[in-house]
Amino acid sequence: MKTIADIAAELQGYDPQSLPATTVNSFLSHLVEPVTSHEEVDVFHALGRVLSHDVISPISVPPHDNSAMDGYAFDGAQLTKTNKLNLRVVGTALAGKAWQGKTGPGECVKIMTGAIMPAGLDTVVPQEFVTRHTDQAQAGPSSGADAIAIPPGLLQAGDNRRKLGEDVMKGRPALQKGELLTPAALGLLASLGIEKISVWRKLRVAYFSTGDEILSLGEPPREGAVYDSNRYTVFGLLTRLGCAVIDMGVVRDEPAQLEAAFNRAAGEADAIITSGGVSVGEADFTKAMMQKLGDVAFWKIAMRPGRPMAVGRIGKSVLFGLPGNPVAVMVTFLAFVRPALLQMMGCKARPTPLLKARSLEALRKKPGRTEYQRGTVTTAPDGSLQVKTTGNQGSGVLSSMVQANGLIVLHHDQGNVAPGDEIDVMMFDGII
Repeated sequence: MKTIADIAAELQGYDPQSLPATTVNSFLSHLVEPVTSHEEVDVFHALGRVLSHDVISPISVPPHDNSAMDGYAFDGAQLTKTNKLNLRVVGTALAGKAWQGKTGPGECVKIMTGAIMPAGLDTVVPQEFVTRHTDQAQAGPSSGADAIAIPPGLLQAGDNRRKLGEDVMKGRPALQKGELLTPAALGLLASLGIEKISVWRKLRVAYFSTGDEILSLGEPPREGAVYDSNRYTVFGLLTRLGCAVIDMGVVRDEPAQLEAAFNRAAGEADAIITSGGVSVGEADFTKAMMQKLGDVAFWKIAMRPGRPMAVGRIGKSVLFGLPGNPVAVMVTFLAFVRPALLQMMGCKARPTPLLKARSLEALRKKPGRTEYQRGTVTTAPDGSLQVKTTGNQGSGVLSSMVQANGLIVLHHDQGNVAPGDEIDVMMFDGII
């Protein structure tokens, strides 16, 4: 296992007093390691879990060629570009069972969506595109046979047919190891008839807030104290991520309490998250205890908000010491901690995608740091995305995170932004 010094030595330009945001993610990717044990869960309990093995499809989906439309199935070789095609209807194919009849030239079968394609037929014309009439050549003295006419140039052979295995072919991977199971993935598993699935065990994350000025809910207000919002925000972020959260409440700035809290967290959790106690000028009990118990680095990250951060290990647990301001906690979690935890969960690395949006206002920005501003992204009349800030960008303005639906990401070397300039945004949906 590499030490903090080992990892730092491998990173070009590593400076803990002015660390670019991109270097933070690179450092953490070297620091954390995925869990190694797995368990079997049923599909109803697999949402948000990470696959520990490839899923090989036991069947083909669909299991046979079938119709993608309600309409009429026929041999597409009879189509021409210039003449309409007249076909006599000789039967009906319903979903759930195969049609047992046979067709010849100039004949078709009425077919429902999902029904097996009759032998020799490869094309379906939607019922709303045909003209129905009576086939006079087959009409008896009292009744006529149904027939349809298909306009020329409307279809190509093979249209509106779902082929056997076009979704998933038997014996091939349907989902890969390391995939985060989404609602769509659960549906895919169910379509394969799979009831149980092997996933990596849940990541155990211990969390506590630090500081004598922090109040827990239920305590009466007192002068100079504030209620702990970070504990509940981080709980929500971890729960949505699918972690097993160990809530350790608020720990006072007292060495014995801090040592007990860190030792308990290191004994129970894969990762430890704290808020507060890592800034310059704060009471140094938290920082001193981190150094006493583990291999820890203290950073000043070239970013706003969220400059101070501590990372390292205490025992076998990875430590993330976040700043105390509520917005800074959320920004550093989203930018750095969340990707690292996903890697620990065994999830395949997928950087959070950034979308492009036009700024509706001028933004002041100094090159040399990455800034994350809270923004509201909307759709412009021309269909493009546009974004404006939520106003006051102070790191203690928690209401701005509620008002925002994304973060405006102004990169390290970027300068001022003029109205109409295109900028990057990181959307919140599915994260916060």
